[in-house]
Amino acid sequence: MIVPCIDLMDGKVVQLIQGREKALEGASPDEMIEKFAAFPETQVIDRGAAMGRGSNDALVRHIASRAVTRVGGGVRSAERFRALLDQGARKVIVGTSAFTADGINTAFLSQLDPERLVVAVDSKGGRIVIKGWQEATRFTAEEVLRSLEPYCSGFLCTYVDKEGMMQGTDLDWFRRLRAATSLEITAAGGITTLDDIKALLAMAIRCAVGMAIYTGRLDLADLAPLAAG
Repeated sequence: MIVPCIDLMDGKVVQLIQGREKALEGASPDEMIEKFAAFPETQVIDRGAAMGRGSNDALVRHIASRAVTRVGGGVRSAERFRALLDQGARKVIVGTSAFTADGINTAFLSQLDPERLVVAVDSKGGRIVIKGWQEATRFTAEEVLRSLEPYCSGFLCTYVDKEGMMQGTDLDWFRRLRAATSLEITAAGGITTLDDIKALLAMAIRCAVGMAIYTGRLDLADLAPLAAG
């Protein structure tokens, strides 16, 4: 499956480089929903909430009312998790709050519905990063996937080193992740070409695609036949 991405900041659709530098602004949320109508699911990340810079709740609620979505960004309580489901999200993505200094935050994750939870296991420099990708932990993604399985339905794994840079992704890293878990994996970060996508789909890994779509490097018409693959 290919999952197009809508990232939100300051009430606008944006694309960021490595989660920090704004590279571009997209069309309105309604226009993006229309563009992505051929795809089974859209990923919506509230980047402002992820970085502690306010939230875009109204936009999230609006998008979730019009499209099948998985929503994340700043989900740091069970109440927030349930609120996003109530707003219409099919699944909710949790990253920072899934971890503590010592490892997995089982006390928090056990409060959530595993069937509706996707854990973000994002990596930069070989380590899982949290708090809007600004803080590194001492764990690798490969180390934690198996232990997280009882708490979620799948993983969003972003190769942050290449996120938004249009330089390709690390297929070897994703192969290692695929070998580490039997649950659904969605890959993100640096996915730039149809060859990248076909290689990931061949591993039974879903592809979350953002910058390559927004810049026109990937054509939605070319992606549509692979959308549900």
